[in-house]
Amino acid sequence: MIGLGLSALIGIKAASLFILFAYLRVLSFTLLSIPFLYASLVSLLVAIASHPSINLPILLGKGSDGRFPIWALIIFSPYLYFVRAFSALRRFTSGEAPYTEISQGLFVGGWPYSNDKLPPGKPAIVDCTCELPRKEEVSGSAYLCVPTWDTRSPQPSEIESAVNWACRKRNQKIPVFIHCAYGHGRSVAVMCALLVALGLAEDWKNAEKMIKEKRPFIRMNALHRQSLEEWSKHRLSPLKRR
Repeated sequence: MIGLGLSALIGIKAASLFILFAYLRVLSFTLLSIPFLYASLVSLLVAIASHPSINLPILLGKGSDGRFPIWALIIFSPYLYFVRAFSALRRFTSGEAPYTEISQGLFVGGWPYSNDKLPPGKPAIVDCTCELPRKEEVSGSAYLCVPTWDTRSPQPSEIESAVNWACRKRNQKIPVFIHCAYGHGRSVAVMCALLVALGLAEDWKNAEKMIKEKRPFIRMNALHRQSLEEWSKHRLSPLKRR
């Protein structure tokens, strides 16, 4: 979902669903049309909330434990279950590795919806999604949620918090796995910052190159780079982190 950005793509989806609703109403399929109207309204709300000028990932209700409350699953079911199915299908057909080890004990990748999608060593998990749940199968690992819309970037302060948390885990000799939906953008941005904070890369641009050498299909966009640039201006030095 990179090209047009999430807001544009979900906005197109909302319009398409509304057109289908209107068409069914014209054909007098009133009851059948109602779910399409509801799905259209949910998509419109997501398109608005995910716009960079608004940016409210909290809308979907994902908790700090990575789970969604019942009310969120009910209200936003047309979106939440769509992205889960889309993500699983895309991962299945892409042939991409579920995760990549960038440096010893540091992994970046996609949504770990099963144990075989999780790196070895019971890693601490930094989850950069706001739309995908933490699965019960991987609930035994240390966990931090940095809820971020697809194609968007964590805020500089969120990157800083994630990096501090990950650095503490590395000091405890615990592997760290940073993931988003596919391991292309959101998670890569946080990994870039972590590599810099650990002194493994001179700056985030070098970190991006380092990651791309091992995971060539990453796709950071302008929002990711802007957040990293702002984070770089205010970050603590690696020595101070220790």
